[in-house]
Amino acid sequence: MMNANFMEFEKNKLEELTELATKCSYIDPELFVKYQVKRGLRDLDGKGVLVGLTEIGEVHSYIIDENEIVPVPGRLIYRGIDIFDLVDGFISEGRFGFEETTYLLLFGDLPTREQLNEFEKLLSSYRELPEEFLNDMILNLPGKDIMNVLARSVLAYYTYDSNPDDTSVKNVLRQCMRLIGSMPTIAVYAYQAMAHYYDRKSLVIHPPRPELSTAENILHMLRPDSKYTDLEARLLDLALVLHAEHGGGNNSTFVTHVVTSTGTDTYSVIAAALGSLKGPRHGGANIKVCQMFEDLKQNVRDWKDDEEIENYLMKLLNKEAFDRAGLIYGIGHAVYSISDPRCILLKEQAEKLAKEKGLEDEFELYDRVERLAPQIIGRVRKMYKGVSANVDFYSGFVYKMLNLPLELYTPIFAISRMSGWAAHRIEEIVNAGKIIRPAYKSVAERRDYVAMKDRK
Repeated sequence: MMNANFMEFEKNKLEELTELATKCSYIDPELFVKYQVKRGLRDLDGKGVLVGLTEIGEVHSYIIDENEIVPVPGRLIYRGIDIFDLVDGFISEGRFGFEETTYLLLFGDLPTREQLNEFEKLLSSYRELPEEFLNDMILNLPGKDIMNVLARSVLAYYTYDSNPDDTSVKNVLRQCMRLIGSMPTIAVYAYQAMAHYYDRKSLVIHPPRPELSTAENILHMLRPDSKYTDLEARLLDLALVLHAEHGGGNNSTFVTHVVTSTGTDTYSVIAAALGSLKGPRHGGANIKVCQMFEDLKQNVRDWKDDEEIENYLMKLLNKEAFDRAGLIYGIGHAVYSISDPRCILLKEQAEKLAKEKGLEDEFELYDRVERLAPQIIGRVRKMYKGVSANVDFYSGFVYKMLNLPLELYTPIFAISRMSGWAAHRIEEIVNAGKIIRPAYKSVAERRDYVAMKDRK
């Protein structure tokens, strides 16, 4: 244990070193303009810099008319199929869609009934964790952050794999399917361990059931009584489908391409993608939406008063409310401007669950904020494009209605996106591209080396 004197020394020294590290890391913002650096790999108009090609997913949000970018209602396309058509297909036929969507992303076509049955059978065989894995990696090493436990567990799979470094498509496909199948089990068990060891709750470990879908198994393993309604399971399934893929340019999928291009193993790639998704600017945004609404409900007396809600939203933008970051969380997206198709689909089904749960008033509050926030942002800020609600705006509300713990919101995203990451890893391997290495220009002044005796 560190004594008090060392702790005081460490505190003072770190403050000194932090100042030095910050000072030497600062770059004049004008230099980014001078050298035409496209920060965030985006042009000034928000259009992403083209760095690759993909056949897996497409995000469509604008058209070019006479060399002008014209925003259009957002579209999300999986392997050439519009997300609205895909969702309508399995919902209208009364089927769960995540497994079918995963098959489509991995293999390029919608499965026949026989192909889907065989694929589901294979995935269900991967849901059980390796022998002793539950004790060694989860119960004996509980963590307060489920995303970190997921990343640690994925890396641990390397040890349990008899052929971990083989990057042939066949072996990588086996590894990815194993992770797609087992990641829900790992996430739920990690939460149960955290709730038991840190919150002193009863330890509940339900084994996954082979006849259940991914969404059903999550609810079955999570709830002590294993009970859930059909609508609950189908809404969670929809959320999984909508988060499964979002083109190659989103941060965690781009990370998947970057790390895959080095030739490393599958487990290292997915652990890196998980680290990316954990960030609040990426996968953690729906948590911020929920926290923001809790603050709103405490500060807005009449949920049906547009003027009172507008005043609160204005305080958010002016950094006078909630976390004082100047943001209305869940509104706006790096790509979509007029609409996010995932938000539209999720909202439609969320309204049904809100009625089942008796939460119509809260749903209406979300609906009002969704309508008012873009108007206020448009008045207060100069925008190069319009803004609309994104998928995070309603996903957190959906998870809340499903009684999912806050700690599982981002892991649910990861469980879903694992399908897209797998497809993109295989695409990168098949096309055997170069190692991804963009350029950084050094703007440091050249200096002479100074001998130790002459340094001050």
